[in-house]
Amino acid sequence: MSAATAATSVSTVTPDPYATTRPARGFLYRLNPLAKMAAPMPAMIALVFVRDLQTPLVFIAVAYALLLIGARLSWRMLALLLLAVPAAIGVIALGMSLWADASRVDQSIVLLQIGEWRLYGGALMVGLATGVRLGAIIALALVAGLTSTGPDIVRATVQQLRVPYRVGYTALAAFRFVPRFAHELDVIRQAHRVRGAHGGRGPFAALARWWGYIVPLLAGAIRHAERVALAMDARAFGAHPDRTERHIVTFSVMDAVFIGVCWIGTVVVMWLGFPWTLSG
Repeated sequence: MSAATAATSVSTVTPDPYATTRPARGFLYRLNPLAKMAAPMPAMIALVFVRDLQTPLVFIAVAYALLLIGARLSWRMLALLLLAVPAAIGVIALGMSLWADASRVDQSIVLLQIGEWRLYGGALMVGLATGVRLGAIIALALVAGLTSTGPDIVRATVQQLRVPYRVGYTALAAFRFVPRFAHELDVIRQAHRVRGAHGGRGPFAALARWWGYIVPLLAGAIRHAERVALAMDARAFGAHPDRTERHIVTFSVMDAVFIGVCWIGTVVVMWLGFPWTLSG
């Protein structure tokens, strides 16, 4: 191979989208994924038992502040975050208020009456408290979910939690299947479109098209899994108790400080809050 050909082949190498060396836009991206999962865990557990509105709202504000400062989200992701969580809170609050026991809240004000059915203010408050609690849990989970990738979490569990790499990197290979399946699905769709197969509109035509995609997609998945298995066997994957890591995921002092601050903050919020003011 000539030098020009080698340089061309090197320059056309596609970068690994799951590599941990991508540039970080905020301090949350530099934290260990396990630290970002462990830090909000006490708060998420405590939110299961609280019944007031103040405590979950404080945790929602903290989660949003962390994402705004430490993640530097794009405008599209920020708009989705600001709309999705409040919408989920509203839907859950309305649903839970409709299912609330009327005998426990019939002393409160009637907000809406349709025939003999009444929506009481107490039922709405109970539903709102439940919706805000679940919204706070979702917001805290997004701190790690929006700033970590699945492969990063797998690598961290293998390197820090000592999960057997045979298990961890099998999951990592499964993550790599997802973009490949999306690409193969696009190829299959284009092939069907060129051949004019499964034309027409409506739900039955769409169902027929998807049925035509399933068989070639499964066949491609089996072929790809076979190639991955042969490549792993050829490289003696699993033959040794340890392996050399290409991407190192470190657990630094910053990670420990982040966990400690979040845990102390959770204790302070729960101590100053009023978690038992509402019933239901």
